[in-house]
Amino acid sequence: MKEDTRLWMVRAGEAIDAAGVLVEKGFLADAISRAYYAIFYIAEALLNEKGLHFSKHGGVHGAFGEHYVKSGIFAAKYHKWLLKAFSRRIAGDYDPSIRFKSDEAREMIQQAGEFLQAAKKYLGE
Repeated sequence: MKEDTRLWMVRAGEAIDAAGVLVEKGFLADAISRAYYAIFYIAEALLNEKGLHFSKHGGVHGAFGEHYVKSGIFAAKYHKWLLKAFSRRIAGDYDPSIRFKSDEAREMIQQAGEFLQAAKKYLGE
């Protein structure tokens, strides 16, 4: 595994942990944001293994779908989780009227954890 890939995976784990702390304190929009970034960092790590790098979130989203989902390496649910988490993160960051439920945040954290485990398995970690 490339060193940058390992570092992205570490960062993903830290984001999952941070999201858990935030949801327990009631900072749900921030927990949603950290859960999204965990999922995003995992996608970044996987793309890094193929030497692929992108400057925009949309580039990562599309490339993950193309290189890992369409090829059958990862189930489509991971790509759906990435896209849904992104839209929730955007809503939470830019719409002050959005109020999340703790169940939504916990679900995203659980999804991020499942994705992290699947990525670790794929990477042989």
